[in-house]
Amino acid sequence: MSSPKLKQLGQLLRPAKKAVAARKVLVTGCASGIGQAQAQYFLENGDLVWGVDQNTPKNIGHLDFSFVKADLTGDLTALFARLPRHFDIICNTAGVLDDYKPLLETSEAEFSAIWSTNLLSVIQITRHFLPQMIAEKSGVLINMCSIASFVAGGGGAAYTTSKHALAGFTRQLALDYAQDGVQIFGIAPGAVKTSMNQKDFDENGGKMADWVASETPVGRWAEPSEVAELTGFLASGKASYMHGQIVKIDGGWTLK
Repeated sequence: MSSPKLKQLGQLLRPAKKAVAARKVLVTGCASGIGQAQAQYFLENGDLVWGVDQNTPKNIGHLDFSFVKADLTGDLTALFARLPRHFDIICNTAGVLDDYKPLLETSEAEFSAIWSTNLLSVIQITRHFLPQMIAEKSGVLINMCSIASFVAGGGGAAYTTSKHALAGFTRQLALDYAQDGVQIFGIAPGAVKTSMNQKDFDENGGKMADWVASETPVGRWAEPSEVAELTGFLASGKASYMHGQIVKIDGGWTLK
């Protein structure tokens, strides 16, 4: 029997690969920036994605994408009623900046709004979905922290405080449930080209954006897709021994 025929026979006799079930993924802040890139990443990898945002995404046209328009501030009971009972992966990505305002220029209402989105919504979402993950002893939670979770200057008083608190919440959550089969991580981006940071590019001929790039050791801003790819690795199951880590992706900003 000739070699090509042997190869063909081997392919016929080889056991068929098991079909991998599509994972259910929740991404908050999916309408733009990092959240949109994460949603697209998971969709491209065959997952079923539910996206939540107060704005409607314009660039995600996929049969496996379900969008729920919702404001993440306040009580999220109505949101939960519109979502599946269980997710395999949850990306708490939604966040808002505070224009780098110091405390005395930040009103109580502004402070509360930043905290509601950046921290309290994450706590509510986690509290709702974590029990089912624990019951099934599986699942991945990824919280979008920031370099402002480690140092000052990444935002103003409200933003930096909220991101420090989110880092603390992520670490404590990971410690408390380390043996329950749920993998918990944080991601801490530096300067990323998103609509949230568009002001840096638009004002004064982009001088702020240029300054940020010059102050970043690698000399540039990150693309949202780079953060999405890191998300994909953390959600892959290959990072289980990194449990509880808040992974910086900041071009070396916090090395200084």
